[in-house]
Amino acid sequence: MASEWRVVASVDELWEGDVGEFYAGDLPILLVHLRSGELRAFAGTCPHAGFPLADGDVEGSVLTCSAHSWEFDLDTGAGLNPDNCRLQPYQVRRDGDHIVVALPPNGEARDVVNR
Repeated sequence: MASEWRVVASVDELWEGDVGEFYAGDLPILLVHLRSGELRAFAGTCPHAGFPLADGDVEGSVLTCSAHSWEFDLDTGAGLNPDNCRLQPYQVRRDGDHIVVALPPNGEARDVVNR
Protein backbone atom coordinates (compact mmCIF):
# COMPACT_ATOMS: atom_id res chain seq x y z
CA MET A 1 0.00 0.00 0.00
CA ALA A 2 1.39 3.42 -0.98
CA SER A 3 1.85 6.41 1.27
CA GLU A 4 -0.95 8.97 1.36
CA TRP A 5 -0.04 12.63 0.73
CA ARG A 6 -1.93 14.94 3.10
CA VAL A 7 -2.04 18.72 3.38
CA VAL A 8 -0.83 19.64 6.87
CA ALA A 9 -0.20 23.39 6.61
CA SER A 10 -0.14 26.38 4.32
CA VAL A 11 3.20 27.90 3.37
CA ASP A 12 2.18 31.08 5.23
CA GLU A 13 1.90 29.14 8.51
CA LEU A 14 5.59 28.19 8.62
CA TRP A 15 8.18 30.88 7.93
CA GLU A 16 11.80 30.14 7.03
CA GLY A 17 13.71 29.22 10.19
CA ASP A 18 10.55 28.12 12.04
CA VAL A 19 9.37 24.81 13.43
CA GLY A 20 5.78 24.01 14.28
CA GLU A 21 3.39 21.27 15.26
CA PHE A 22 0.70 20.45 12.74
CA TYR A 23 -1.68 17.53 12.39
CA ALA A 24 -2.64 14.98 9.78
CA GLY A 25 -5.89 13.81 11.35
CA ASP A 26 -4.85 13.08 14.94
CA LEU A 27 -1.20 12.39 14.04
CA PRO A 28 1.14 15.19 15.22
CA ILE A 29 3.71 16.27 12.63
CA LEU A 30 6.75 18.45 13.35
CA LEU A 31 7.34 20.67 10.33
CA VAL A 32 10.69 22.39 9.90
CA HIS A 33 11.33 25.18 7.40
CA LEU A 34 15.11 25.38 7.24
CA ARG A 35 16.80 28.72 6.63
CA SER A 36 17.93 27.28 3.28
CA GLY A 37 14.25 27.18 2.29
CA GLU A 38 14.02 23.37 2.42
CA LEU A 39 11.25 21.64 4.32
CA ARG A 40 11.55 18.70 6.71
CA ALA A 41 8.80 16.71 8.42
CA PHE A 42 9.11 14.35 11.36
CA ALA A 43 6.82 12.56 13.78
CA GLY A 44 5.75 15.25 16.23
CA THR A 45 6.66 13.43 19.44
CA CYS A 46 10.01 12.62 21.00
CA PRO A 47 11.02 8.97 20.44
CA HIS A 48 12.11 8.84 24.09
CA ALA A 49 8.99 9.75 25.99
CA GLY A 50 6.38 10.83 23.45
CA PHE A 51 6.58 14.49 24.50
CA PRO A 52 5.58 17.11 21.87
CA LEU A 53 8.74 18.17 20.04
CA ALA A 54 7.33 21.57 19.07
CA ASP A 55 7.55 22.52 22.77
CA GLY A 56 11.33 22.15 22.61
CA ASP A 57 14.01 24.78 22.08
CA VAL A 58 15.66 25.36 18.72
CA GLU A 59 19.15 26.78 18.41
CA GLY A 60 20.50 26.80 14.88
CA SER A 61 19.52 23.41 13.46
CA VAL A 62 19.41 21.63 16.84
CA LEU A 63 16.12 20.88 18.58
CA THR A 64 16.29 20.11 22.31
CA CYS A 65 13.29 18.24 23.67
CA SER A 66 11.92 20.13 26.67
CA ALA A 67 11.03 16.92 28.54
CA HIS A 68 14.46 15.31 28.97
CA SER A 69 16.85 17.47 26.91
CA TRP A 70 17.40 14.96 24.12
CA GLU A 71 18.87 16.76 21.09
CA PHE A 72 18.14 16.22 17.40
CA ASP A 73 19.55 17.59 14.15
CA LEU A 74 16.59 19.16 12.33
CA ASP A 75 18.27 18.83 8.95
CA THR A 76 18.61 15.04 9.16
CA GLY A 77 16.55 13.92 12.18
CA ALA A 78 19.64 12.25 13.67
CA GLY A 79 19.96 12.07 17.42
CA LEU A 80 22.84 14.13 18.79
CA ASN A 81 22.45 13.49 22.50
CA PRO A 82 22.06 10.57 22.69
CA ASP A 83 23.26 9.50 19.26
CA ASN A 84 21.52 6.10 19.21
CA CYS A 85 18.13 7.47 18.17
CA ARG A 86 16.58 9.56 15.43
CA LEU A 87 13.36 11.30 14.58
CA GLN A 88 10.87 9.47 12.35
CA PRO A 89 11.04 11.31 9.02
CA TYR A 90 8.20 11.82 6.57
CA GLN A 91 8.48 12.85 2.95
CA VAL A 92 7.42 16.47 2.58
CA ARG A 93 6.96 18.87 -0.31
CA ARG A 94 5.41 22.15 -1.23
CA ASP A 95 2.32 21.89 -3.41
CA GLY A 96 1.31 25.39 -4.46
CA ASP A 97 0.52 27.26 -1.24
CA HIS A 98 0.36 24.07 0.82
CA ILE A 99 2.84 21.86 2.63
CA VAL A 100 2.01 18.19 2.11
CA VAL A 101 3.40 15.17 3.94
CA ALA A 102 3.42 11.51 2.86
CA LEU A 103 2.00 9.41 5.67
CA PRO A 104 2.92 5.75 6.05
CA PRO A 105 0.20 3.31 5.00
CA ASN A 106 -0.73 2.51 8.61
CA GLY A 107 -0.74 6.21 9.57
CA GLU A 108 1.59 5.65 12.50
CA ALA A 109 5.16 6.57 13.27
CA ARG A 110 7.69 3.80 13.83
CA ASP A 111 9.85 3.44 16.91
CA VAL A 112 13.21 4.85 15.88
CA VAL A 113 15.18 4.44 19.08
CA ASN A 114 18.00 1.97 18.50
CA ARG A 115 18.17 -0.31 21.48
